Amino acid sequence: MSNSNSLALITSERRLTHAQLTEMSNRLVCSMHERALVIMLVKNDVSSIAFYVGCLSNGIVPLMVNADISRELLDELTLIYKPEFAWGEQSLVDEVFSSSEVVSAEGSYALVQLHDDSPALHSDLALLLSTSGSTGSPKLVRQSYQNIKANTASIIEYLGIVETDRAITTLPFGYTYGISIVNSHLAAGAAIILNDLSLMDRAFWNLLKDEKATTFGGVPYTYQMLDRLRFERMDLPSLRYITQAGGRLGEELHRKFAETCIDKGIDFIVMYGQTEATARMSYLPASLALEKVGSIGIAIPGGSFSLIDLNGKTITEREVSGELIYTGKNVTMGYALAASDLAKGDEREGVLKTGDVAYFDADGYFYITGRLKRFLKVYGNRVGLDELESLLQKAGFSAAVGGEDDHVRIFLETGDPTEAIRVATEATGINRVAFEAKVVEVIPRSTSGKVLYSELGKLA
Repeated sequence: MSNSNSLALITSERRLTHAQLTEMSNRLVCSMHERALVIMLVKNDVSSIAFYVGCLSNGIVPLMVNADISRELLDELTLIYKPEFAWGEQSLVDEVFSSSEVVSAEGSYALVQLHDDSPALHSDLALLLSTSGSTGSPKLVRQSYQNIKANTASIIEYLGIVETDRAITTLPFGYTYGISIVNSHLAAGAAIILNDLSLMDRAFWNLLKDEKATTFGGVPYTYQMLDRLRFERMDLPSLRYITQAGGRLGEELHRKFAETCIDKGIDFIVMYGQTEATARMSYLPASLALEKVGSIGIAIPGGSFSLIDLNGKTITEREVSGELIYTGKNVTMGYALAASDLAKGDEREGVLKTGDVAYFDADGYFYITGRLKRFLKVYGNRVGLDELESLLQKAGFSAAVGGEDDHVRIFLETGDPTEAIRVATEATGINRVAFEAKVVEVIPRSTSGKVLYSELGKLA
């Protein structure tokens, strides 16, 4: 991270240079020893960023979760992993860890001691994150210092991040995509404009304009909101590029934003990543955003893709689908399910089976068609739920699709259930009796906007 006097963090009330951030970061963690494990309850604010930077700079391992995490999961994580410390806003820490001793406090945040020591931690372990999209699982991804360093360097390179860039937050800091935006901009000597405002809030757009944000990132749900807000009519002269990851955008919205950004002189960059690969594995160059609609692009610098069939054999033919395999230094060490797993070394050795089904075109650009586990057998036919969901979205439905073999369930926030079933039967050629559709008040989503398919069954 730069030690210059250039700005690092900006809020509506406060500004910190990179040098001031370094000083604050070291001060916030000085009460902890090297290789301590601390559970962090983070928000999009200066204290959260500074504490995180301090941990990584001083060999302290944070288990990062968003402050709005469910109390049940927080209790489970604390019980399973036995962190020595907990850190968060004082009011929340007092409520959750009421009997714990306060070690230090600054502003509205406090550090408390939960145990006398930390579990054994592998020397390479840098960061622990909940598996992407999960709200009810204590399974963690183990990220190493090398993972973070390699992925950060790749992102800076392919996005061309420079010191004059200013990224405004649109995603939770405890989410891998949000973290990678912070990592890459701070490492490049650029600045982060911090806020917790919704895109639907006029104050967000005022802040973006006043502070001359050059970029922001969004998941598909973010872009759905931007579309409703008529992004194409907005005058945002400071924006240099915008990025999209966190799931498939859908071809219609991809094309619309590619065209809009060309008109506005903004680079629109679609990316693909997973927490298990630190953050990002691929990007689609802005120059091909319209030509390669629907593509996740090519592997990031330093990484590579391959495809394997159901027998594990490498696929070399174009337009043939198989499981997407990624190789690179950003592939994380593995999972943790218990405190004892935190002492384990690298179990993946730089190779990640993504669980996504994809193919590549004649130019070597990759397209994801669904998840290996997001398929059902319906009357002997293999139905890709992600593909069906995409078709419904193209037809104008806000939909999520689940179910079990021989019974597909379609959940709609908007649209007529009968019409949705008609679209599904025409797309699959399967008798309509295999489909059920219903309107729900809201489709369950994670804080990052991803559909929580595990929760769909409760709506059936």
